Amino acid sequence: MTAWKRGTKPFNWYPHRGDICLISLEKERPALIISSDSLNAHSLDVCVLPISKSELRAFSLRPKLKAGDGGLNFDSWVKCDQPTTLEKQLVIYPPLGSISLSDMQQVEMALKTSLDLS
Repeated sequence: MTAWKRGTKPFNWYPHRGDICLISLEKERPALIISSDSLNAHSLDVCVLPISKSELRAFSLRPKLKAGDGGLNFDSWVKCDQPTTLEKQLVIYPPLGSISLSDMQQVEMALKTSLDLS
């Protein structure tokens, strides 16, 4: 496996659902892309869930990702209680990696609970 290295975004590149990307805010922070690929390809914005290295044991709405999952260097937790939309230009290319289907299903269940969707 080669080490992650920042690159220039190809012309038609867009982040894909399930990708973990660094987001350029006041500091670069990882986030999970949750919006659909069709929206990501054509919209100026993407929907993301922030990712944190801090565990809150009382919070069941934050599925754990193990170090190595999606290119993360540390055990991390997906903040399903904090969905947000960002301008696509804030997403740093290339993605760190992608999460597995089973991890994405856990995230989806926690996100549905957090938004009170059935």
